[in-house]
Amino acid sequence: MSAGSQGGLPPVSAAILTAAKDAAVWALVALGLCFPLIAFRTERDLSLQTVLEARPLLVALIVAAVFLGRLLWRLYAHPTRPRRVLFPPLDLSDHHKVWLPRAGLAVLLLFPFLALLLTGQGGAVKWIDNFGVQILIYVMLAWGLNIVVGLAGLLDLGYVAFYAVGAYAYAIIATYVIPATVPVLGPWAFWICLPIAGILAAFWGLMLGFPVLRLRGDYLAIVTLAFGEIIRLVLINWVDLTNGNVGIQTPRITFFGLPFGSRTGETTFADVFHLPGSTTVHRSIFLYYVILALALLVAFVTQRMRRLPIGRAWEALREDEIACRSLGINTVNTKLTAFAMGALFGGLAGAFFGARQGFVNPRSFEFMESATILAIVVLGGMGSLVGVAVAAVAIIGGIELLRELDWLKSIFGPDFDPGQYRMLIFGFAMVLMMVWRPRGLIASREPSIALHEAKAVSGAHVKEGHG
Repeated sequence: MSAGSQGGLPPVSAAILTAAKDAAVWALVALGLCFPLIAFRTERDLSLQTVLEARPLLVALIVAAVFLGRLLWRLYAHPTRPRRVLFPPLDLSDHHKVWLPRAGLAVLLLFPFLALLLTGQGGAVKWIDNFGVQILIYVMLAWGLNIVVGLAGLLDLGYVAFYAVGAYAYAIIATYVIPATVPVLGPWAFWICLPIAGILAAFWGLMLGFPVLRLRGDYLAIVTLAFGEIIRLVLINWVDLTNGNVGIQTPRITFFGLPFGSRTGETTFADVFHLPGSTTVHRSIFLYYVILALALLVAFVTQRMRRLPIGRAWEALREDEIACRSLGINTVNTKLTAFAMGALFGGLAGAFFGARQGFVNPRSFEFMESATILAIVVLGGMGSLVGVAVAAVAIIGGIELLRELDWLKSIFGPDFDPGQYRMLIFGFAMVLMMVWRPRGLIASREPSIALHEAKAVSGAHVKEGHG
């Protein structure tokens, strides 16, 4: 028998057969472990007698998952690399780079109408709000953090702090300042507070940037994590300003002064435009297009800034800070602008969040939010706008879908809550991504400028270009 073959089989077929045998052994071990731990559940009946409830379907699913996971791992790790045949790398050709963003934009623009057409007014509100608006909020946040982490290479674990600053800036100004000073501007509160919230968040981004100018890597991550926790604790303990854990009720967003619902008989959005249907549907669609416009603005500004000298300075800082200094690039200004721009976009998203929820409190801005946003950036591909958007759809959309899987209760029992397993699935997906796509879903980082011939970056093919 020749090396690399088994029974006359070609190397790839032999690798698959060996991997299948090894995966079967792992599946048998998992089956044995399931019997004392998972196969049976104890319950008490009406007579307080302990009874055993068998769960064969759950055991079968676990064993199948172990078998499939081990099989895929062995195929990936085999030296003959059959994964190149089974799992070809994702390569965005020039054709895909043209039609993929356009197709995605078309779907985003038509999404509310597709939801209305397929689910009616009752189901459309849930799909537009829970999926469309929620996903776009995280897309916008991830694109903001992508400037700091993906372009400038500065690991930020406290990004949720700027999200909180924007939300509370809107809540405090719209709830207390405007009604007390200029009440006539009350219906315009969101549009007045939106730029103010972004500017305040950018200011706090600068405040964070100054203490961490000389820090890198793990030390930078620890300081930014502490900054996020400090902001959250300030929001909890400064009761006179933030109302502590009770939170602040915020005014609802309006269509440039026209409310969507009215309890006092005033003219509403539906009255002016003579629109049938529920005011809740009108408001959800308007919220969707507002956050879509903000997200597209973030994408446009990011793409434009990448081509400016400051954008090229961010990318140079990411690759080698010492080389940046030797070339005369002001690394202080480069870091500060990266923190400020990322915080600006986070503050805008926070102001929108406050207007959408109608309520803000510190529990919405815990560390898990920062971890989720950072995971979206890493899994999507640092520096890739399209990859980050795809990762946000997969992660946030997947979490929201798990909340809707009530039909699983008919299989695993009425006490089964699919939502409690969402973080487990989320972590498992991250492990798989680290194994198969360590650079993210779309790992193409094209240089923003090239002289004579652009070379491939991160394995991506780049055509010739001239700077």
